[in-house]
Amino acid sequence: MTELNEESPERLARPLIRLAQSLGVATSYVGMSRDFHEIPDDVLVAVLKALNVDASSEETIEASLEHVNNQRAMRLIEPTVLHIVGEQTHVPIHLAITEAPKVTIALEDGTIYQHDITVEPLPDVKVHEVNGKFFSTAQIALPADLPEGYHTLHIAAGQREADATLISAPQRIPLLDPLKNGSLWGWMAQLYSIRSADSWGVGDFADLRTLLIDSKRYTNADFMLINPVHAGEPVSPLTPSPYLPVSRRFINFTYIHPEDIPEYYALDDAAKQSVKDAHAKMEAYNADPNLIDRDAMWLEKEKALRTIFNAGLQSVRQQAFDDYKAKCGEDLEAYATWCVCYAKWGKPENTPDNWINKYTKDSPEVKQLREQNSDLLEFYRWLEWIAVEQMHAAQQAARQAGMQIGIMSDMAVGVHPDGSEVWWNPERFANGASVGAPPDMFNQQGQNWSQPPLSPLSLKETGYKAYREMVRGMFDCAGAVRIDHILGLFRLWWIPEGQPASNGTYVYYDHNTMLGILAIEADRVGGLIVGEDLGVMPSYVQQSLADHAIFGCAVEWFEQMDGVFIPPKDWRPYALASVDNHDMPPAAGYLEYEHVRVREQLGLLGEDSSAFERSARAEHQAMLQMLVDNGYLDVNVMKDESGRWEEIVEALYRALNSSPCKLKAVSFVDAVGERRTQNQPGTDNEYPNWRVPLADYHGDNVPLEHLFDSDLLQRIAKIMNS
Repeated sequence: MTELNEESPERLARPLIRLAQSLGVATSYVGMSRDFHEIPDDVLVAVLKALNVDASSEETIEASLEHVNNQRAMRLIEPTVLHIVGEQTHVPIHLAITEAPKVTIALEDGTIYQHDITVEPLPDVKVHEVNGKFFSTAQIALPADLPEGYHTLHIAAGQREADATLISAPQRIPLLDPLKNGSLWGWMAQLYSIRSADSWGVGDFADLRTLLIDSKRYTNADFMLINPVHAGEPVSPLTPSPYLPVSRRFINFTYIHPEDIPEYYALDDAAKQSVKDAHAKMEAYNADPNLIDRDAMWLEKEKALRTIFNAGLQSVRQQAFDDYKAKCGEDLEAYATWCVCYAKWGKPENTPDNWINKYTKDSPEVKQLREQNSDLLEFYRWLEWIAVEQMHAAQQAARQAGMQIGIMSDMAVGVHPDGSEVWWNPERFANGASVGAPPDMFNQQGQNWSQPPLSPLSLKETGYKAYREMVRGMFDCAGAVRIDHILGLFRLWWIPEGQPASNGTYVYYDHNTMLGILAIEADRVGGLIVGEDLGVMPSYVQQSLADHAIFGCAVEWFEQMDGVFIPPKDWRPYALASVDNHDMPPAAGYLEYEHVRVREQLGLLGEDSSAFERSARAEHQAMLQMLVDNGYLDVNVMKDESGRWEEIVEALYRALNSSPCKLKAVSFVDAVGERRTQNQPGTDNEYPNWRVPLADYHGDNVPLEHLFDSDLLQRIAKIMNS
């Protein structure tokens, strides 16, 4: 660490530093406490290796730097080009001095753009010599009226030709009409935790449909933010965390409701009875207020789904299934094949003889397994189709009920290192690095999230196809998407394999292109984007999000400065506001220091337990003081809180609703008096993370059928509708 917040000219002149910076690898950073850090050489070398760039010696560094510079000088055009609709965009191209380029654009629908594309020389351009040939830079002027979409820019120059993916995006995501001069509110739900009598022990897509319809009917809510429902494993044990998916491209088919599949009703009596018998075994689980048991659910539900699948499809439905498979293409094959490998060869593990390391998608053994298990392969394709159908139906039901947005899906930061996406397309990911966070005041050792980062170089080379397909898939079944840790679209903390989380560095991404893709996909469905931007964010990040009309997040318990809470009336308008989130106890539990009790019980506080409790009590009093000072809470409640938690919860939501935030969310756990947190950071199986069913203040199960009967829920809804 140095005293100056900048690197010296001597350091910046070093070939390793120049190589790293040319590839978007940070060579220094300023920490949360404004402390300046220079990245050690060994970390830079390891991160460059993860990008397939050799920097292992002075000779290879010089060679890699020369290769990067020469490639850029010779390349006709970058593989991905961003254009903003309504603006003229100038794109650099690199020409040999004898080349006269011809430019054409094939639009997304296959037609040729019928306007001349001009090539303009640049003044004072330096000539770059590569292997005896001389190259200079010119620029293409892309017209302002180029339509929105994903197009192909083709350049022919002499004997050379090149194609670039041309992403033409709106500058801003159009604001929904109700948000232009007002706000919308909705619910936050952990879908798995809310069960009906018809559930299989875990909340499912049928429950989601009912939740959406009833939310509009009984509370006039306009959206529902749910936990991530990305794809998971095909067999038990199922990973509880929705933030460590196998694939973000597909949906978790364990949320299917078997009785909602059209073919269920065509089953013969014996087959239908077998499904009913399987469901009957799960009835007791629906009423358990203590623990969600996904594995017990899937043991019975998978057998029921297999029975329905075996009944086959009528011609119209078969055509719909075939169309779905054709639309998804290789992406679906990747996930379905991975599922077959998992089902037949066992859980993927990071050992040399495990199939995840022994075989690739092209291995003869994998091809043979697919051939020998073609029926099982088709079953997994079918499960994904049914899951998409049911989630899409839930979104349609929400809109038909009158919701302005409907489902707000949650996008996880990344995927499991042994999941289908990494196994099938390892070239899309960094090899030998994982994502995390640098040390800060909350985690002095930093954090390692064990997820391989997408390679920014691969994204650019492939026109961001994988990212585009993922975002489009999410908007197929939602009216809005919340992106966890949206800072990751700008930069991610890469940790080399075998290093502690503190020994990493930031790698930068082309955030303008990724935000442009979000804008295209949101615009196509009349949707919106929320970015989780909690914590310290660089000013340029917040400005860029605002420029694209992407909403941030405001959590009432986090909106404080120097121990004083900021009145909600002073919050920013472009935010999704909530009282709390899934990493902290619900309001009732937080007010009763559940977070202190759990951390003490699990030994997460060490010698600082008394200090943490004092801090929690001071925070509690500061919050009540803000509520009283701004007229949201009677001062007498603050003087004597005993038995008056409901009044404080209502005051928290009165404060929330007074904010100018255009999106406001109420958590179901707050509305029924639940006290337990859904996820305790810093734990794995020490706490039942993501396995806590919805219960009330007294610990009694709250079934979906009676959820909206809650007096507190109705009072909060009345506040939000005022």
